[in-house]
Amino acid sequence: MRKFSSLSDQEILALAISNEEEDGRIYSDFAYTLREKYPDTSKIFTDMSMEEDEHRRDLIDLYVSRFGPHIPLIRRTDIADFMVRKPAWQVQTQGIEAVRAHARQMEMDAARFYRQAALRTTDAATRRLLGDLAHAEDQHEQAANAITLDRLPTSKRESEDEDARRRFVLQIIQPGLVGLMDGSVSTLAPVFAAAFATHQPWNAFLVGMAASVGAGISMGFAEALSDDGKLSGRGAPLLRGLVCGLMTTAGGIGHTLPFLIDDFSAAMIAAIIVVVIELFAISWIRWRYQDTPFGSAIVQIVIGGLLVFVAGVLIGSS
Repeated sequence: MRKFSSLSDQEILALAISNEEEDGRIYSDFAYTLREKYPDTSKIFTDMSMEEDEHRRDLIDLYVSRFGPHIPLIRRTDIADFMVRKPAWQVQTQGIEAVRAHARQMEMDAARFYRQAALRTTDAATRRLLGDLAHAEDQHEQAANAITLDRLPTSKRESEDEDARRRFVLQIIQPGLVGLMDGSVSTLAPVFAAAFATHQPWNAFLVGMAASVGAGISMGFAEALSDDGKLSGRGAPLLRGLVCGLMTTAGGIGHTLPFLIDDFSAAMIAAIIVVVIELFAISWIRWRYQDTPFGSAIVQIVIGGLLVFVAGVLIGSS
């Protein structure tokens, strides 16, 4: 892998052309992916892609005038210590805010790299060329900011962010909360019934694991088959089913693990503490994402959990 300081002016210009082409494709991918859910942000990236294309044409014109029509293929991955661009698909999975931040960082990184490179070279022509590239990136960043202010005012951005939050709640929080509630509450009765019936922590652990895994599989399939998410906006059935199933299993395993303790009394105390933590966690999630008053959420969840717990204890003690 070559060092940037070893490149000639011709190679630096070829690298700049390659960079502009890649960045333009990334912005184009962002625009295409966001066109339905975030139309205003998509338009911004379309404009930024067009700006990159203009820079690419200017760089090609400059290259041809100095070095002729053949442009060698030099990519940023061929250069040591060159800034690495994450693929568009990887950034998109992190949400709309991550996409916006990545785009801003792309322009800042490019300008800073060219400017620092210009300071390290002793050749006047190379210094001038790198300075021009840094200036071009600065201009692009300023243009992108202007486009953002024009196309995505605060009201539209807040609207897109609210839409993103709503989708997150529908597709992740809601199925996860349903699973956590089912796993935490429904498995209380069999676990504590087995514990009080046998006074053997290991038996309670086996029952709890079986109930948790079984409930997770059942809830996962039920959630995935409930609807395809197209009309409800609840997202991909497979994702919802996976989230619901995993959270159901986790909710049941939480108060099952303490029964790995050999001493029955210690295991019981630890399990009860875990149950209390689980119920408060569920109440907090309902308050945080479903606008349920925290006091009401605690009362509803605790009463339901207490009834199931008492039922398990009574059945196990009979």
